Amino acid sequence: MAPAHIDVGAIDFDALGAWMDVQGLSDGPITGVSPVPGGTQNVMVRFERGGRTYVLRRPPVHARRRSDETLRREVRLLTALRGTPVPAPTLVAAQTADEPVFYLMEPVDGFNPSTGLPEPHASDPAIRHRMGFEAAAALAELGRVDPGVLPGFGRPEGFLERQVPRWLKELDSYGELDGYPGPDIPGLPETADWLTRNLPRAFIPGIMHGDYHFANLMFACDGPRVAAIVDWEMCTIGDPLLDLGWLLATWPVNNGHVPGLPGPREIVDYYAALSEREVSAVGWYAVMACFKLGIVLEGTHARAFAGKAPRDIGDELHAAALGLFERAGEFMEGILH
Repeated sequence: MAPAHIDVGAIDFDALGAWMDVQGLSDGPITGVSPVPGGTQNVMVRFERGGRTYVLRRPPVHARRRSDETLRREVRLLTALRGTPVPAPTLVAAQTADEPVFYLMEPVDGFNPSTGLPEPHASDPAIRHRMGFEAAAALAELGRVDPGVLPGFGRPEGFLERQVPRWLKELDSYGELDGYPGPDIPGLPETADWLTRNLPRAFIPGIMHGDYHFANLMFACDGPRVAAIVDWEMCTIGDPLLDLGWLLATWPVNNGHVPGLPGPREIVDYYAALSEREVSAVGWYAVMACFKLGIVLEGTHARAFAGKAPRDIGDELHAAALGLFERAGEFMEGILH
């Protein structure tokens, strides 16, 4: 039933079909099984049954410690977003009582720009320019959703105050890895100090994606619209402006895969025009995003010293971390190109 390149052991298709029967979903044999590409460590496959196409998402066979709980959170989030203007995958049904947790969603009719640009995007500079604004618009839409639809989903109280200590603690934990000499990151202490001294006084809690950047966006095939925000593994209730900062911190250098994007300053101005959130401290959020992501990437560098990650990948991500701290320095100087 499933092609050899899919980890068939991760999915019991007979059991899946029986569960779908109980849910009253389309019946018949499961056919057309194919992997859904992406950066996630979860298993994602597309399949057909009874004339309808589905995408299944579940943990890998060797699940991470919190894989099932993460998917439970995604199910709660996608359920809450149904019926809102936020572009997100449409949840069909979910199994959250037993492990492994899994859910079915409708396929997204769209593409990710990191895999290349189709027509008309490839040849229309106006569409490509607009794609950047649509990324900001989708984020502003998410920031308008009442976080009360997800009670107990996060800890918004003290959210910003926790960030610097939380990620410095994460960095310190890398010292437990054999062979890691410690972080050689110019500007690290200065960045942490700047963030602490310039902490925003208050914020309006909202739903956060947690990893908002171009690789986690799918765009409509016929224009610049965001068809879906995907990979909600880091979602929480916190300060949505950190998602905006994350978008700025990861904004494609020299436009990356999408030539002709608007600049970060234009993105901030466009977001501000659509949102009721105060963006005067946006530089702080961009610095915080650089700080956090740089420390996350340094973790792979540390694991490479201990033989738990490929050394070339570790070196590559260490270089990326250094670049993020350089970018943080620019944001601290008020440079928002």
